[in-house]
Amino acid sequence: MGTLKDRLNEDLHTAMKARDELITSTLRMALSAVRTAEVAGDEARELSDDEVLAVLTKEAKKRREAAAAFSGAGRADQAAKETAEGEVLDRYLPKQLTDAEIAEIVTQALASGGFSGKAQMGPAMKAAQAAVAGRAEGGRVAAEVRRQLV
Repeated sequence: MGTLKDRLNEDLHTAMKARDELITSTLRMALSAVRTAEVAGDEARELSDDEVLAVLTKEAKKRREAAAAFSGAGRADQAAKETAEGEVLDRYLPKQLTDAEIAEIVTQALASGGFSGKAQMGPAMKAAQAAVAGRAEGGRVAAEVRRQLV
């Protein structure tokens, strides 16, 4: 099917033809974030699928945090919009792991690296994040690593 960025562009054109405002605005925002990441740094470059995925993950996280903030402030309409945008972005992200799956992967990563004790939190997090490979939020992984590193 091509790259993830190509898929985003094709889906944007489809949404524009269907006059779907939510998907159109969300994909425009996502592609804008990808383009911003492409020109960041010393010279412009094409992002790999993994890098595009990282940008989309960050954007989806922003939507979840904004929805929580809006609902906490009593702005249900704005929170619903942010949640809907997050759901559109979630279509392009890998399926998120459950807490039990994260616990199992972290256990294996800690055992294979021989990590024990809070002093090894940094290297243990690096190993756990590599094992999870973007299929769970860093905060959830960090909480599980902290729980297991006693």
